[in-house]
Amino acid sequence: MEILKAKSAMQQWSKEKKRLLRSIGFVPTMGFLHQGHVSLMEKAKSLCDEVVLSIFVNPTQFGPTEDLDAYPCDLENDLNLARKAGVTAVFLPTKDHVYPQNFQTKIELEHLPKFLCGKFRPVHFGGVATVVTKLFNIVMPDVAVFGQKDYQQLQIIRQLTLDLDFDIKIVAGDIVREKDGLAMSSRNSYLSQAQRTSAMSLFKSMNMAKALIQSGETDPQAIGKKMETFIHGFDETAVEYICFCDPVTLEDMENLDRKFLMALAVRVGTTRLIDNCLMDPLQ
Repeated sequence: MEILKAKSAMQQWSKEKKRLLRSIGFVPTMGFLHQGHVSLMEKAKSLCDEVVLSIFVNPTQFGPTEDLDAYPCDLENDLNLARKAGVTAVFLPTKDHVYPQNFQTKIELEHLPKFLCGKFRPVHFGGVATVVTKLFNIVMPDVAVFGQKDYQQLQIIRQLTLDLDFDIKIVAGDIVREKDGLAMSSRNSYLSQAQRTSAMSLFKSMNMAKALIQSGETDPQAIGKKMETFIHGFDETAVEYICFCDPVTLEDMENLDRKFLMALAVRVGTTRLIDNCLMDPLQ
C-alpha cells in the first residue's frame, strides 16, 4: 500500500495505473475510519483492480460553530484498516495541497442543498462539492463509492458527476450499523455512555415509523410528530428535522404513496447525528 501526499504524486500514480489498463476505485473520507468505511473500501475492491482511499478533513464543509478543530483522528488505525481492506494507495493531502494560496473557485448546486441538512448547514455542501470535484480530478477514478448514511451528499455527488460530465460511476454503499442498530459514524465517539443510549432513539423511531406505515398510515406529518415525541422522551435529545421526501429530488412528500426517503437529524448533547432509510409502501 502506497502513501501519497502530493497532488502530482497521486496523479502520476493514477496515470500509470491507467496506462496499465488497471481500473481505479476511490473512497474519499475524513479519516477516523470504522467498519462503515471498511465496507466502502471492500465494495470498491470488488469492483476495481486498484483502490484509492483519501483522508482529508475538509475545512470548507464546516461552518464557524461546527466541530472542525475537534474532529477525531487516528491515522495509524486508519492505515491498518485500509491495508486489511485491500487499499492499494492512500492519498493524504494537506490543506495547502488542496486549497493553495489564492484559491478562489467554488462548486455550488442550486437545488439539492436546499433540503434536509442543507437547511441547517448552509456552507456544507458547497464545500463537499468543491473538494470532491478536486479529488476526482486528482485521483481520476473509474468508480467512486459513497455511503448511503449521508444520503443527501450521495445525491449531490450523483448530480455533480452528471452535471460536470465526470466519466465516473458513483456507487452507493449500504448503511452499516452497530449491533443495537445505531448507524456507524465517526462522531459516535463524542457520545458518553448515557448519550449513546439516547442515540438509539433515531433507529428506534424509524422502526416505529415503519410499523405505522405498514399498518396503513400515509400522513408524513402525523408520523413525524410521533417520532419527534418519541425521540424527545430520551435524555439530551433535540430533533433538528424529520423528513419524508422524494429519493431523487429530496422534496417533501405530502402522502407516502410511493417510494420515499425517511431522514432525520438529531442532536444528542452537542453531537449531531443523522440517519435514514428508503421505503416503498407498495412492497
